[in-house]
Amino acid sequence: MSISNPRQTFLNPSIPFAGTILGGLLPGEMVLIQGSVPPDADRFQVDFTCGSSVKPRADIAFHFNPRITKSCIVCNTLQKERWGREQILYQMPFKAGVIFEIIVLVQKDQFKVAVNGAHVLEYKHRVDLDRVDTILVSGKVKIQALGIVAPSSSAVFPAASLTAQDSEMNQIISSSGGLSVPFRGQLLKGLSVGRSIAVKGEINQFAQIFCVNLRVSSGSDIALHLNPRLKEEVFIRNSFLSDCWGPEETKLASFPFAAGQYFEMIILCDSQHFRVAVNGVHQLDYKHRVQDLIRIDQLEVKGDVSLLDVKIF
Repeated sequence: MSISNPRQTFLNPSIPFAGTILGGLLPGEMVLIQGSVPPDADRFQVDFTCGSSVKPRADIAFHFNPRITKSCIVCNTLQKERWGREQILYQMPFKAGVIFEIIVLVQKDQFKVAVNGAHVLEYKHRVDLDRVDTILVSGKVKIQALGIVAPSSSAVFPAASLTAQDSEMNQIISSSGGLSVPFRGQLLKGLSVGRSIAVKGEINQFAQIFCVNLRVSSGSDIALHLNPRLKEEVFIRNSFLSDCWGPEETKLASFPFAAGQYFEMIILCDSQHFRVAVNGVHQLDYKHRVQDLIRIDQLEVKGDVSLLDVKIF
């Protein structure tokens, strides 16, 4: 699993799978699951349990059960071998035959779940979190990697940082209409700490270069210039301030883009940096060179890509 410093990782586990969570789960930790749904899948489940007993059956603190053929996700809790009230989400972010990434953010009062970079649901704790020590995966699913990430890790959980009050996504409004490239869209109220931008697209078959820019609309300043160069396999980061480019940053463990392929880029704004993830994997931190974040109020996408979706959370 290509995340920074997971405290525990399971690679290519056989299904059904039962893994002990060393030390249990703590608020602020994340569980990342990368896998795929087989073409004939009807359902699968991920259970956070209190032990792995079969008889009597261990309590299940959080039962996450996508039912592909019924286009819904059922969540529940099992206590003393009795199911509680179902919480059902009538959406289906999983598709048969398609890869996925699930991120479960553990909080003091609830689990928050994102799938493929988009917030999906919240589930209030019905069982004390300190009892949870096992994760089970079963059903028709293939898992490539499962990791438990400590709060200090550089993994990014983009959309699940939403609270109940702000769970509505603010769409980026295109000034030119639609999602044609070149694209420039307005970030309502500018940026602030904790906000994330998700850019989904497809890189053209014979692409050489594209860029994603966070701009200041009142002038020519670019607070963050993200510039993958496909031929050279270099991911350049920079800022254009006062009509001048600053020092480039290029260091990266691996190049995450490929011509002809889908990508999802998530930019999280924290108090000191932009944190950038590509296809669910944290890639880099870029220290703010524009300190007044509210001034950063435009997103620009240019180059050899087709744009599929753009959202700000």
